Amino acid sequence: MHYCIDMARRPVARICFAFCAFCVFAACLSAKKKPPAAPINLNTATSDELQLVPGIGPVTAEKILQMRKSYGPFKSVDDLRAIRGIGPKRLEKMRKYLTVGKPSPSKTTSPHPGSATEQPTSHPNL
Repeated sequence: MHYCIDMARRPVARICFAFCAFCVFAACLSAKKKPPAAPINLNTATSDELQLVPGIGPVTAEKILQMRKSYGPFKSVDDLRAIRGIGPKRLEKMRKYLTVGKPSPSKTTSPHPGSATEQPTSHPNL
């Protein structure tokens, strides 16, 4: 008799355990991110840095990087309005965590003419 009662309780226990595990998992996902201590520069930030900003996830971060690559440096935080999915309300929530500064200088691969690293070429036949 006790065996039948134990067998009847197992599915209920499994369902309760699964429900509790789901609730813990959902709570972890919905936890708010800790915002960055200093504003993030849209013109120099990486995807990971952008994702520190509340309201910016991996997809939005990639859209921001793609826009910067395609159209050049941002002139204003308001330029983000051109990205689909960023409306006025969402932008206002993110604004205090974002800034627009000068983009980092691009590294040139060739030395400047006349620099000390430039070596004259000599031809043996001359």
